[in-house]
Amino acid sequence: MNLMIKTDALRPQSLQHSPSTTAGVLSYAVADCELSKVLVARSAKGVCSILLGDSAEELTADLANRFPQSTLVASEAVVKNDVAKVLRYIAKPSGGLQLTLDMRGTPFQRRVWEKLKAIAVGRTVSYMELARWIGPFANPRAVAGACAANPIALAIPCHRVVRTDGDLAGYRWGLERKRTLIEKEATL
Repeated sequence: MNLMIKTDALRPQSLQHSPSTTAGVLSYAVADCELSKVLVARSAKGVCSILLGDSAEELTADLANRFPQSTLVASEAVVKNDVAKVLRYIAKPSGGLQLTLDMRGTPFQRRVWEKLKAIAVGRTVSYMELARWIGPFANPRAVAGACAANPIALAIPCHRVVRTDGDLAGYRWGLERKRTLIEKEATL
């Protein structure tokens, strides 16, 4: 069960200098964007979650479910720069998205996510192709599962993975958002 604190009272410095609170504290903010709403959350190590959705409540509940042992602190001040970078990226993907990430997942998930980060803006790959990049015995379904578990949308661009025939496959944040992202990146 996590504790949710809805305040901007915590300053970034207080999170950085207190070892007892940094391990389980995630600061987050929700912003409006072209894709509806985006939530950006960070730990002391870096951005650990970028979620897309239709409401702040939905996104906050998703964050709480993904990080049940963490204390969640609504703090625009702490994630202000990260949110600005994400919003710039959504508006203009060609600029890239450079964030320090705190990728939390299994070793296999992290390997898949690292490979996803290597896919250039404007390019798509199939689950089969991505599986081959991981290793000769990697299963495309396992790769798809790692994509579905990705808590850091956009920075880990799972939206760039499609079916072998080029059709869009599932996307945790909706096929319309995936289509929009791919189309926007393809026009670069």
